[in-house]
Amino acid sequence: MINTPRTVTRTYYVLALGNTLAASLIWGINTIFLLDAGLSNLEAFAANAFFTAGMVLFEVPTGIVADMWGRRVSFLLGTITLAATTGLYVLLWHLHAPFWQWAVVSLLLGLGFTFFSGATEAWLVDALAATGFTGALESVFARAQVLAGVGMLGGSIAGGYIAQITNLGVPFVVRAVVLAVMFALAFVLMRDIGFTPQRGGRPLTEMRKLMTDSIDYGWRIPAVKYLMLAAPFTGGASIYIFYALQPHLLNLYGDPHAYGIAGLVAAIIAGAQIVGGLLTPKVRTLFRLRTSALLFADGLGAIAVILIGAIANFWVVLGLIVAWGLFFAASTPIRQAYLNGLIPSQQRATILSFDSLMGSTGGIVAQPALGRAADVWGYPTSFVLGGVLSAFSLPFILRSRAQHSAADHGSEPGGGPTPEGGPDAGSAPGPGVGVEPPSGN
Repeated sequence: MINTPRTVTRTYYVLALGNTLAASLIWGINTIFLLDAGLSNLEAFAANAFFTAGMVLFEVPTGIVADMWGRRVSFLLGTITLAATTGLYVLLWHLHAPFWQWAVVSLLLGLGFTFFSGATEAWLVDALAATGFTGALESVFARAQVLAGVGMLGGSIAGGYIAQITNLGVPFVVRAVVLAVMFALAFVLMRDIGFTPQRGGRPLTEMRKLMTDSIDYGWRIPAVKYLMLAAPFTGGASIYIFYALQPHLLNLYGDPHAYGIAGLVAAIIAGAQIVGGLLTPKVRTLFRLRTSALLFADGLGAIAVILIGAIANFWVVLGLIVAWGLFFAASTPIRQAYLNGLIPSQQRATILSFDSLMGSTGGIVAQPALGRAADVWGYPTSFVLGGVLSAFSLPFILRSRAQHSAADHGSEPGGGPTPEGGPDAGSAPGPGVGVEPPSGN
């Protein structure tokens, strides 16, 4: 295969579509699946919290795997791990297993997803730089988001109705099959381009070096640090909201067994991803700075979530879910392009994984806490609290904006950032090219 920007982007689009299709087959029914297995709201969201804890524990180590042994290897390991742990989920559901077993398998599910986070995006950005891409990263991320939205729309609707006509375990089995297909496609199509894995030397020494570099080029760059500090609030709130909306919609609808209605949440978010991805280039032109777009979208998204909790009308809540999904979807490619413009190539996968880790950290605390709030006061109150929690991200985005990074304007020259680089150290140049459903288990 001849490596060109077109072949690179096409491969990335295939991976984005297939992975999201596989993941979303259970997104519309996951909470109902856990409750059907005999877990309480607290236990169900605690199981999800163990999933996010797995992402926190394994994000950086698997990011280092991607930087040391290659992004392709990391992606392949992710498909294998997720297929196996998805099968174990079905077994636990069938056995009505105790909570501790759900916690362990959820932790391993988190491991599977961390092999993807950072690695696939880093593979794309470096491969585009190596093949002479001269376009805008936002456009690539936006198109991928549209395709991921198509996959999520199809997967969530299919998963809900497959569960309705068979049982809640079948969508999980189908997911494992799709992941096996993705392994085969990635094995054939994906090659590390524009990046040389650091396979020499001792693994622990290399891991220590990569960790140090990641701190230097990530946490010690103020613009990156503040963007990452915002992630626990938006990430923690959004993963709870996404999964809690499933039983909440069933309550509003009045039929606890209408699994197709529960799948509407994921389907709506998928549609919002498609439309939001298409709107991203237009949204970007409305704001001089990328952080301004992020502040606008995150602020309105928090308001939408608070209103979801305050209004007890099925159809109005559906409209608010659409609004929340649109704000989230339109801002995601802009945030991706901004962050990639702040970090260097060699540590890209590790730093992107560390960013995902920060978002997952919020989910560890937010999910069981908000799940307990739902047990005690009901879902509406938990949504109001979730919207307030999400809004806490805004001051950190403002602090990132205050660093006056070149990437905030959409200007990323080809070099890498230097933490000691003086007043423009926060303006970390990016990859040399011009410028994600809610995650879940």
